[in-house]
Amino acid sequence: MNKVVNSIREAIKLAGLKDGMTISFHHHLRNGDYVLNMVMAEIADMGIKDLTVNASSLFDIHAPLLDHIKNKVVTKLLTDYMSAGIGHSISMGIMDTPVEFRSHGGRPADIELGRTPIDVAFIAAPTSDTMGNCTGKYGKSACGSLGYAFPDAMNAKKVVVITDNLVDYPLIDYSIPEIYIDYVVKVDEIGNPAGIVSGTTKITRDPVGLAMAQMAAKVIKSSGLLKDGFSFQTGAGGATLAAAKFLKEIMIKENIKGSYGLGGITGYMVDMLNEGCFEALLDVQCFDLKAVESIRTNPKHQEVSATHYAGPNAKSAAVDSLDVVLLGATEIDTDFNVNVNTDSNGYIMGGSGGHSDTAAGAKLAMIIAPLSRSRLPIVTDRVNCISTPGRTIDVLVTQKGVAVNPANKELKQRLVDAAIPVKDIHELKAIAESITGVPQKLKKGDKEVAKVIYRDGTLLDTIYNVPVM
Repeated sequence: MNKVVNSIREAIKLAGLKDGMTISFHHHLRNGDYVLNMVMAEIADMGIKDLTVNASSLFDIHAPLLDHIKNKVVTKLLTDYMSAGIGHSISMGIMDTPVEFRSHGGRPADIELGRTPIDVAFIAAPTSDTMGNCTGKYGKSACGSLGYAFPDAMNAKKVVVITDNLVDYPLIDYSIPEIYIDYVVKVDEIGNPAGIVSGTTKITRDPVGLAMAQMAAKVIKSSGLLKDGFSFQTGAGGATLAAAKFLKEIMIKENIKGSYGLGGITGYMVDMLNEGCFEALLDVQCFDLKAVESIRTNPKHQEVSATHYAGPNAKSAAVDSLDVVLLGATEIDTDFNVNVNTDSNGYIMGGSGGHSDTAAGAKLAMIIAPLSRSRLPIVTDRVNCISTPGRTIDVLVTQKGVAVNPANKELKQRLVDAAIPVKDIHELKAIAESITGVPQKLKKGDKEVAKVIYRDGTLLDTIYNVPVM
């Protein structure tokens, strides 16, 4: 007995996919993923229409999805992140139903609670055995952790594993077990592993970025949180990685032994583990091939599901024990609300991912951002889209000073005592506008193109179309 079927089309038929159903995909192959496009091409050829696609994230490689939207094969999108290539078209209003953005914790919560049920989940697995035990750690398309695929596999009515490395039963070091899998399909290639690498996994060399990074490390040191047992997450941006570099130097110099590093793991976090800064890494997604190698070989580098990472409905999640998280922003307003969904022109070019989850869970949630980008101020009266509510953000670090959320008086005093240049956020806004000028208010259309849903299921904000000028 085995679950191997001859083709994706056969798996779709056996799964009983029909018009109006919901299918899902995960994004661990990122911009190297071939599976979503392969499956959607087969579905379109079979004449199935009116589908909801629930994808943990969407990248430019998934641009063929736009044709399936225009042809009504896909009529609704649920996702945590959307790259600019797809986001531009969505922002022009090509869909009749608004996209629903969730966080990396909110997505599994809504799946598990039955708010967004999945009829058929398609799991891109770099290695699988004939019964569906599968992993991302091995194979020519190895991507490391499969953390975002767990809730899909565990809750969908039917689950199809698609792999390019089929091995004999049993696969011992599996991630997702056979108990959730209905069918297995062997294809030539599920993706290009080089495409899993984020475009920004290198430490910045920009003097402004380095100045902000040094300031961020000093804020952490002065916060009172940097001590044995310290837990930490950083993004893959150049300035946040540079901050991690300066933080590592402090930890090594002062012999501070942290407990765990969290999140989408980069090679730089692997270095911190190997140099004794942390006892463990909890990894929901590998951001580069060095992280893939580490999770395959180092038992201290552990895979966690999206629910374990950030699920708000779980009895506990790793973000709930997090001391410090370093995050980016396209905009932040004077109430500390953060936008990572849209650019300065209102086009969709991102999404919360784990941004709002980690900000809610961490004791210290820090935004690192320059005061201006492309001659536009970062600090504004009101962000164009609220991705992360200001009540969960503690501090903004810029090259011209640091602003502390007024709700965190103790932190402000600690930073003042440490001679860190603390400024009111309105003062930073004024400094930015003295450099860039006051931008014109963004013109929005009247069509809802996306809804931003917070991790607890409530509506945070609505994104409107960009009007054609």
